[in-house]
Amino acid sequence: MSDVLHVEVRPERGTRAARKMRAIGRIPAVLYGHGEESISLSIAHEEIESAVRHRSHLVNLEGSVTESALIQSLQWDTFGVEILHVDLYRVRKGETHEATVAVRLRGDAPGAKEGGIVQQVLHEVEIMCPVESIPDLFEVNINEVHIDDEITVSILELPQGASLITPEEEVIVRCVDAAKMAAPVEEEEEAVAGESEPEIIRRKEEEEEGEGEGE
Repeated sequence: MSDVLHVEVRPERGTRAARKMRAIGRIPAVLYGHGEESISLSIAHEEIESAVRHRSHLVNLEGSVTESALIQSLQWDTFGVEILHVDLYRVRKGETHEATVAVRLRGDAPGAKEGGIVQQVLHEVEIMCPVESIPDLFEVNINEVHIDDEITVSILELPQGASLITPEEEVIVRCVDAAKMAAPVEEEEEAVAGESEPEIIRRKEEEEEGEGEGE
């Protein structure tokens, strides 16, 4: 179900006007797309925050404008805490658009108890999807992941009419042997130690030769 955002036309633009708006609990936004004129809007802070928390992509606008739109992008403050601005893209039912969808792991990997480390390599994937079918997120079950196992993008169940943009061979999650991860570090340290000895010997030989010449 799409979130509803109650919007109002924003008469003033600019940094000062945006600050005033945020001070009263409304977030500046712009609606564009489909070759139509861009409209400056404002949205209640709690409504856009709720939509983001729900990971909504498609939203229904009500109030000064009645349309369906995709949350195209968000501008955050320096600390990534407060939403400062929202870009909304007009869409029509049945249209297909690119979407970036979060990936969340579910369950407990047996490999973690076998001495492995579970690594989530990919946290989001890109798909082409009918706007009304864009999922909030993909959940990946890791209950069967043992050491040296991995799960790739190819296992994701896509909505009808959707297709992957992210290559299906890309790894979402893997379980690596902790012991094997530590081994290369030890080998590298030994190699560095081994390489340094000839340099010391050569330097000593050069010094002895120099002393001999002086005599």
